[in-house]
Amino acid sequence: MTKITSKPNCGNSPKMAFLKEFNSAFVKANVKFLLDNVTDDIVWTIVGNGKIEGKEQFADALEQMTTENISELFLDQILSHGKEGAVRGTMVMRNGKQYAFSDFYEFKGAKGEKIKTMTSYVIKL
Repeated sequence: MTKITSKPNCGNSPKMAFLKEFNSAFVKANVKFLLDNVTDDIVWTIVGNGKIEGKEQFADALEQMTTENISELFLDQILSHGKEGAVRGTMVMRNGKQYAFSDFYEFKGAKGEKIKTMTSYVIKL
């Protein structure tokens, strides 16, 4: 089981709490939660690795990801404002390799939780 540590206190911000849960769902391989919380026309840009467009491609990408190798997820910063949000953290793999990441999100609306676009930066440490 992956250990998840989050520094930000998301208690007073529903959108920040949602982003914490969304990132946790990635490492727990909770594909249903992820698919339920993106728009049908989701666009996920993984900088240096391409673009995923539409819910079907997003689902395919999630199925291909191997998250069982992640032993720890550290969420160092979670931000939200209006229709935008961001998460910054690190992942530690079971083999000891570490990756820093930043994900930037655009929501369908300021009040909605469905994610319309994601841009991910991942750097091996």
